[in-house]
Amino acid sequence: MGAIMARTPNIHGGGAQTNINGLGYERDTDLLHYISALEGINVDNNNIYRNGSLVAQHFSKYGLYSKFLKLREIDYRDYISSQLLPDDAFIVGNTCYIIEKKYQDTSGSADEKLQTFLFKKEQYQKLFFPIDIRVEIYYLLSEWFQRPKYRDTLLYIENNGSRYFFEPNELIASLNI
Repeated sequence: MGAIMARTPNIHGGGAQTNINGLGYERDTDLLHYISALEGINVDNNNIYRNGSLVAQHFSKYGLYSKFLKLREIDYRDYISSQLLPDDAFIVGNTCYIIEKKYQDTSGSADEKLQTFLFKKEQYQKLFFPIDIRVEIYYLLSEWFQRPKYRDTLLYIENNGSRYFFEPNELIASLNI
């Protein structure tokens, strides 16, 4: 029998480490935290109020289905084959802003995920069509994606009607909450 080698910790990312780094990024970019710090804003459960008036609703992951779509009698299986789980979803007026947060600190799988937003937008639009809500897909990206190698990908996002942000406050300002 050969010697058992100690496992070398993954300090670069990829695999399970990607999930750990990404979850930390999602926690550090908690959009409700930023929103609740705005003047005149009060966040109560999923509801966002400005000066006492409901201006938006927030949902994430499965909450979009259980706390919003289900109440409107929309069963995702009638429209799409599997659930998409947004990092954040904001319903503002007749628009649902799907926010995808992508963290990267080395080359990896998030590179390709940025290019899937058109498929996701189409799928989400199927869900929201019966209640006349349009869908926008926005990205909140870590600094890694400011590198020149992402120029074409970021241009593709913009040219196809989506947006990306590197700062949570810039993204929030674009939501008109």
